[in-house]
Amino acid sequence: MNSFTRSIDLLQREMDVTSLRYQVTANNLANSEVPNFKRSTVNFESELKRALDSEKEAKNAFHLTTTDSRHIQVNVPYDYRDVQPRRVLDYTTTAKANGNNVDAETEANNILQIQMQYRMLTQLTSFEFDQVNTAMKK
Repeated sequence: MNSFTRSIDLLQREMDVTSLRYQVTANNLANSEVPNFKRSTVNFESELKRALDSEKEAKNAFHLTTTDSRHIQVNVPYDYRDVQPRRVLDYTTTAKANGNNVDAETEANNILQIQMQYRMLTQLTSFEFDQVNTAMKK
C-alpha cells in the first residue's frame, strides 16, 4: 500500500470514528437529565496506535518461518485496518444525586471539539488530493 492510499484510508477511518463520537456525545447530552443514565465515550486512537506500533516493531523483529497454518507465529503485526472503535460506558462515576454522570456543559464542549476535528480531517483529506492533482499537472 502506498503512502497516499494509507493516508486517505486513515483519514477516512478517523472521520467515521469522529462521526460515531458525535452521535455518542449527542446521545449523552440528550440524556443528561435521565436518572441513572451513564455517559459513553468512543475509544479508537489508543488501539490504532498500538496497531501502528506493532507494524514498526515487526519490521525490526526476528522472523520465524512457518510451514503449517497451525504453527505459532511470532511478531506478526496487528493490521490497523482491523481496529474498530469501541463504545466505553463510564459506569464508575456519579455526578448527580439521581445517579446520572453526564455534565451537559462538558458534553456541549465535546460536540464543538468534535465538529472542529471533523472539519480539520476534511481539510487534510482535501490537501492530500490537492497534492496528487498538483503532481499530475507537472
